[in-house]
Amino acid sequence: MNGDPTLERIAQGNGLALCAGGPWIARFAPLLERIVADAEKLRGSRPNIFIDVSRVSKLDTFGAWLIERLRRSLTQGEVEAKIAGLSANYSSLVDEVRRVKAAAPVAAPSVTIFGMLDQVGRNMAGFGTTILGLIDMLGAVLAASGRVLIHPRGFRLTSTVHHLEQVCWRAVPIIALITFLIGCIISQQGIFHFRQFGADIFVVDMLGVLVLREIGVLLVAIMVAGRSGSAYTAELGSMKMREEIDALRTMGFDPIEVLILPRMLALILALPILAFLGAMAALVGGGLVAWGYGGVDPEAFMLRLRDAISINHFTVGLIKAPVMAAVIGIVACVEGLAVEGSAESLGQHTTSSVVQGIFFVIVMDGVFAIFFASIGM
Repeated sequence: MNGDPTLERIAQGNGLALCAGGPWIARFAPLLERIVADAEKLRGSRPNIFIDVSRVSKLDTFGAWLIERLRRSLTQGEVEAKIAGLSANYSSLVDEVRRVKAAAPVAAPSVTIFGMLDQVGRNMAGFGTTILGLIDMLGAVLAASGRVLIHPRGFRLTSTVHHLEQVCWRAVPIIALITFLIGCIISQQGIFHFRQFGADIFVVDMLGVLVLREIGVLLVAIMVAGRSGSAYTAELGSMKMREEIDALRTMGFDPIEVLILPRMLALILALPILAFLGAMAALVGGGLVAWGYGGVDPEAFMLRLRDAISINHFTVGLIKAPVMAAVIGIVACVEGLAVEGSAESLGQHTTSSVVQGIFFVIVMDGVFAIFFASIGM
């Protein structure tokens, strides 16, 4: 014997004895798995099979489970495979393993009209809970803002400037690049289709109105939701997992004032700036394409742009920006504080933050479009 686990087969009349020996422990897991898998093939070969474990020198939970698995595999009908030779030291371990029930296969739920209605109701209840959470966070942020206005010394300027740098200054290159490319694409597609009617110059009107009123601020808000909103959720979620937020409360600090208010203010200040820079980059990109692809020289482009747009178009975009920033920040902070103590929860809430942020940004853009159309802007 080289100290490895064994399982000998000994025929006894019309029965069969499987004699286990050696150490049946997790250290020999690959060998034991092969031994048990081979023995399980004996099911049905003899009417009576029992397992003798009197020569097992060591037994742990892994080995006990393999012996129990073998017993269950060899049990057929009313004839149950027996385990014999258990020492007093290991009998309680095997008995404990035997109490573990084999997992029953889960039947696929049947699709019925009642099940569908139940799912719709649950989804609506979940959406309502989300809206209540956002309103609660908005109220908490407004209350914290009021306390800071009453006691300005409580305002964390350093933290706000730090987050403003992260959200605004570091985002300028990617925002400018993407909006520049979007402006190029809008201009090229507009010229391509307007050219069929000899109206190339009208691409300037389309570009100016779309960029300043809709596409510019909407695209920037979506990028900020994916970039900064997810970062806020991940930061707050990590603090929640490490119990840093509970530590702040224990020390007498309000997490809304310390963590959330500076982030919200930085986002509200950053998004109008980024929307303005993005709109300028899109107009530059559209102008270059109109010049190179459509033959509209820069002077004609600027003259047409001045006639096509008014201050109202620019104002509409800037009014939307801080509201969208507040929505993104509230969603991100709510999801961050909802993280539980696992990496899986952090990933789920970060994904949910981005999805909800983009969804509410688009909804707010539609609400603003209806509102400004109703007042004639």
